[in-house]
Amino acid sequence: MTDFLWADPEPERGYDVVVIGAGGHGLATAYYLARNHGITNVAVLERGWLAGGNMARNTTIIRSNYLWDASAAIYEHSLKLWEGLSDELDYDILFSQRGVLNLAHSLPDVREGIRRVNANRLNGVDAEWLTPAEVKKLVPIINTSQELRYPVMGATFQPRAGIAKHDYVAWAYARAAHRLGVHLIQNCEVTGFLRDGDRVRGVVTSRGTIEADRVALCAAGHTSVLASELGFRLPLASHPLQALVSELLEQVLDTVVMSNAIHVYVSQAHKGELVMGAGVDAYNGYGQRGSFHVIESQMAAAVELFPIFARAHVLRTWAGIVDVSPDASPVLGLTPVENVFVNCGWGTGGFKATPGAGWVYADTIAHGRPHPLAAPFALDRFTTGALVDEHGAAAVAH
Repeated sequence: MTDFLWADPEPERGYDVVVIGAGGHGLATAYYLARNHGITNVAVLERGWLAGGNMARNTTIIRSNYLWDASAAIYEHSLKLWEGLSDELDYDILFSQRGVLNLAHSLPDVREGIRRVNANRLNGVDAEWLTPAEVKKLVPIINTSQELRYPVMGATFQPRAGIAKHDYVAWAYARAAHRLGVHLIQNCEVTGFLRDGDRVRGVVTSRGTIEADRVALCAAGHTSVLASELGFRLPLASHPLQALVSELLEQVLDTVVMSNAIHVYVSQAHKGELVMGAGVDAYNGYGQRGSFHVIESQMAAAVELFPIFARAHVLRTWAGIVDVSPDASPVLGLTPVENVFVNCGWGTGGFKATPGAGWVYADTIAHGRPHPLAAPFALDRFTTGALVDEHGAAAVAH
């Protein structure tokens, strides 16, 4: 179906840069290497099909209202890129800035929400605090009764946040990278690395050996497996993260609504289906399916907030694999192995970071030093103690 968008070449003997992982971040990295830095002798290797991992399994939410300065900076950079991405890539990615609500259900929620709004404003991120009446006006179908188990006591609101069509984002980056000379090689699993002392000089794949001057790891939860092959450890825990969609419905929800207390977030896609998610499964694993109790809980939570949803039918469910670091922030930059770079640990925030992560990762690879926006997310922060603690920023898991 996508042959007209990009070619499917045989691997060449060697490349200037090999990117492992053809998800959103890998494709964006390759595009910005070519576009921003003139490095076009690049191969993106994917063990399955292009964008068949988390890029195809997320709930497409985009926002930048993170608490800490470092997080707000990189996600806001990403959001600004999202705002011009359709024009940049000459492909309509259906980016819809419909706003994101994070509901507060207790006095601590209210205090934390107001704190986050103030922090966002200090960092130049658009943020508002809404009263229950203002929430009801924005989302008429929400239940704001004070008799609820967790009544709505207010919400943070980022008007510029929204959603995009994940497949279109991947295809747009892939086509643009291909036009600049990047090779996108599918069904090519990396099984090992070529070493020359402390330096890596290539990769061993299911389709042969490929030499490389630089190797960029970009395989989400499986990045830790690749790192172990190289002799260093990444502090990642991989968990299944579930989502579900309903049948097609008339448009009833014009914004994205999230609730940490009752563990659900929901938006309505462009075609009309409701897209819902919840928290990660408690166990570690790489299975792309989740647990029924999580599905049941998130549906109950959705009906509690939106009684009208009780008449909707679930169409399908799925799970992706999220890679979570100890401080719930990404690992982005250099590694202990010369000429090997890493981009992982985004947890539930990977999709929204796609353009920004690709931009700063490409800059880091091109210059061999961290981009200023990536510097706070260096791997060595777990030994220095300079953590970027964003555990509260997930607001369920999205």
